[in-house]
Amino acid sequence: MQSRINQTKSINMTGVTCMTDFDVVVIGAGNGGLTAAASLAKAGLKTLILERHNVPGGCATSFCRGRFEFEVALHQLSGYGQADNPGPLRSFLSQFGIPDRCEFLDMKNLYRLVVPGQLDITLPANREGTTQALVAQFPDEKEGIEGFIDLVYRTFMEYAAVFYQRDPEASAEKYTLMTQYTLQPTEQVMNEFFQNPLIKVALGIYWGYSGVPLSQLPFIDYATLYFAYLQWKPGYIRHGSQAMSNALLEYILANGGQACFNCGAKRILVDDGRVVGVETEHGDVITANAVVSNASSIDTYVELVGEEHVPEEQFKILGGQTVGPSSLTLYVGLDCEPHEVGITDTTNFIISDPDTDKQFASMSRLDTNDDYLLLSCYNLDDPQASPPGTSQVSIVNLKYAQPWLTLPPSEYHQAKFKAAGGVLNRVEQVFPGFRDHIEEIEVATPLTHMRYLNTPGGAIYGFDQFAKNSNFFVSPTAPIQGLALAGAWAGPGGFQPSLMSGGSAARAIKRYLQQLGEGK
Repeated sequence: MQSRINQTKSINMTGVTCMTDFDVVVIGAGNGGLTAAASLAKAGLKTLILERHNVPGGCATSFCRGRFEFEVALHQLSGYGQADNPGPLRSFLSQFGIPDRCEFLDMKNLYRLVVPGQLDITLPANREGTTQALVAQFPDEKEGIEGFIDLVYRTFMEYAAVFYQRDPEASAEKYTLMTQYTLQPTEQVMNEFFQNPLIKVALGIYWGYSGVPLSQLPFIDYATLYFAYLQWKPGYIRHGSQAMSNALLEYILANGGQACFNCGAKRILVDDGRVVGVETEHGDVITANAVVSNASSIDTYVELVGEEHVPEEQFKILGGQTVGPSSLTLYVGLDCEPHEVGITDTTNFIISDPDTDKQFASMSRLDTNDDYLLLSCYNLDDPQASPPGTSQVSIVNLKYAQPWLTLPPSEYHQAKFKAAGGVLNRVEQVFPGFRDHIEEIEVATPLTHMRYLNTPGGAIYGFDQFAKNSNFFVSPTAPIQGLALAGAWAGPGGFQPSLMSGGSAARAIKRYLQQLGEGK
């Protein structure tokens, strides 16, 4: 199997022909940084990417161990859709030719959920199929199931009319469902329709994709996610997310953009409240009229811009937000095909208790006995995800970094492998024989993610996705002229939002440069 990482060698060494006089410098080649740079290069702006790693992608990348190339983070792409049913992400990426450069695959099911001894259910990736599967499992809840899924659709459609289609006549009276339900906790809304806690978790297991339990997850966040997966199906990219990152970088370079890898940013240079350039970690000074930061907002304001240039109010905003979860992730290469250990679905959730508050509480502990687990096996959608006769599997266990940060160094490795062993024991209960077929395994803790992602706490969704941290209450607009933020720290986490955030950042920068008379 040819590595997608090796395919980027010709562009990893892309040099910068001139270290001065760029319209825009993009710091970080993660999802948001790449789409921001692609949007800016497409507009004819002289654009430079600075990336501290040697490959593009951030979370959207891969790494090799033995004969396996492991997907780092993509599990189910939302909002992409099909050629005859395009979602917003497909429409956005089409301007860069990504649908022609990458092969996107539809998943037939949303997921399989297993609560050992209580529930084992698989939901198809369409509204009718999901409804039928739930009614078959919970026949007494038929009316509630149909009513709840209808509410998801209707609430999202109202939200889309206001915030995406920009209805000029929007009002609380016109959009009553959005007004009533947007910020209500999802669990509270579910309680209007259901009695059985198992049906709540059967429909609510995607809470882990935001890291916020149903008791605190705003209903509009839940409805947006569930609508996207039912309407456009979950997606995957043949050869993994690295293929998309490579394609975006190739587009940027083909349109006049430049990229400098193994070259992080040290400072964003500010003069009289506006961006004037960037200093690299190697001491080079690059003049620029604007910067898009794909780094965390904490690092952007504290480390890159510097406290002397940031209004006190911005630090008050940061002080009111909390860093979201990272994960304990097991990357596993099996020496057998998925069906040989009973894996028949790409996406599998394993929990021991339907109470999402208990699952959420476990994220702050080192032990893994009762945790929320997500097991993804990519070969079921992409047979080329690993060598013939093998399987590529990732197991995600959401964990906050704090317990790991307080471990004495002498205890770290013991705690790491004890936690991984607990996860494997849980997986073995559902997929007997799994352990016996492990050929390669790499265990990443929150500290691992901190090192490679360079984010506070190794956070994978940015800040905690509570309502108070959302763009309803915290503006993503930077208080410094010529600076825009892209990525999960500037809005919702996940692949679709972070990819599309780059487009939003690019639009803000283009407006700013036009005001300066520098735009093209």
